[in-house]
Amino acid sequence: MVEKHSLNPKGSLLAALDIGSTKIACFIGRMIDDSGGFELVGVGNRPSKGIKNGVIVDLDEAEKSIRQTVHLAENMAAEVMKGYPLREVIVNVSGVCAKSYGHRVEVGINGHGVTDNDVRRALATAQEREMSEDLELIHTIPTFFSLDGQEGIRDPRGMVADNMKVDINLVTGDANILRNVATCIERSHLDISALCVNSYASGLSSLVNDEIDLGCTVIDIGGGTTSFAVFHSGYMIFCDAFPIGGQHVTNDIAKGLTTSVEHAERLKTLYGHAMASQTDETEMIEVVKLGEDERSQPNHVPRSFLIGIMQPRLEEIFEMVRARLEDSGLSNIIGRRVVITGGTSQTPGIKDLAEHVLDKQVRLAKPIRLAGLPDAVSGPAFSSVSGLLIYAAHHAHEMPSEIMARVQPESVFERAKLWLRENW
Repeated sequence: MVEKHSLNPKGSLLAALDIGSTKIACFIGRMIDDSGGFELVGVGNRPSKGIKNGVIVDLDEAEKSIRQTVHLAENMAAEVMKGYPLREVIVNVSGVCAKSYGHRVEVGINGHGVTDNDVRRALATAQEREMSEDLELIHTIPTFFSLDGQEGIRDPRGMVADNMKVDINLVTGDANILRNVATCIERSHLDISALCVNSYASGLSSLVNDEIDLGCTVIDIGGGTTSFAVFHSGYMIFCDAFPIGGQHVTNDIAKGLTTSVEHAERLKTLYGHAMASQTDETEMIEVVKLGEDERSQPNHVPRSFLIGIMQPRLEEIFEMVRARLEDSGLSNIIGRRVVITGGTSQTPGIKDLAEHVLDKQVRLAKPIRLAGLPDAVSGPAFSSVSGLLIYAAHHAHEMPSEIMARVQPESVFERAKLWLRENW
């Protein structure tokens, strides 16, 4: 990418807030050098309330959950923060309210070496095309460069050319949904420093360099949503999501076995599997009847009945991912590598099911790029919040506000237009 340095000075604090359908998590990191290295100093996570399928449905309940989570992280980081509360956080955006668009922009270089500002001019031009009252810009990511018709340029800086074409992945979010998120954050006495799509954050924390470079799809299966992102040549080139996740599997079990949602979650955790086996018919499990306590006579059903409920829903998730990827038009460059993360990725057998449905090589992942994670928050359910910190530390140049703030216009007319936009 065009700017590798961090915009955060040594000693500054970064805070990430992952607002999910089943949990809310907050990580606080401290920058330990000027190149983007940081250490984790505070963590907090709580069950979420007021959130359904990645969207806020009850402001009061959501605000309460956010306050409790942030308070836990602040308490853990109290020695570092020296009594000062958090002021701002980077917040995840549920993929169900975000859209990914591809743009190609051409800018004149006029025979000189390509600079950072030339790239920013291209990005700013793409952003102006996509500006709308109904949409909020989340990411502006340059993905492929072309200089004087020469394709496949990875980093054009310093190379001499007459014109440059840039393929750009613009990610936008539904403005009204994001305003509700902002309202919740503000009522918790915090400001939003940046936004990051859930699947992008998960990829940043759980993929290895070769996967990001050679081509890989990361699938984050959360409680209320499934989001996925395609990486290639070092960048995220596409992302999408739909409102189906692990909570839907739990609800299917509750309905199919006529039991409470709480007991259905317990059955899923203890006996669940993504694919049926021959022994499932003979193994019996206890199902507490809906409305009765555990001391009453439970039903006994074969484990195969439970798995027969779970497998179709999990298959549906992967079939929807496959269909969305085919519709994206990126089949030729996506590659055969898939990485699955998120809380539901811990379901036994899910790797085999994904390989069967997607016909790709699959591995399960958890955060690997954030050192010092406590065991309690080191699992795949925390890939997204870990990636938010990485995004804040190393990808600030992809934030639309940073691009517009730092771009320098090349002509008198463009300078006048920029001055009018900033002052009127």
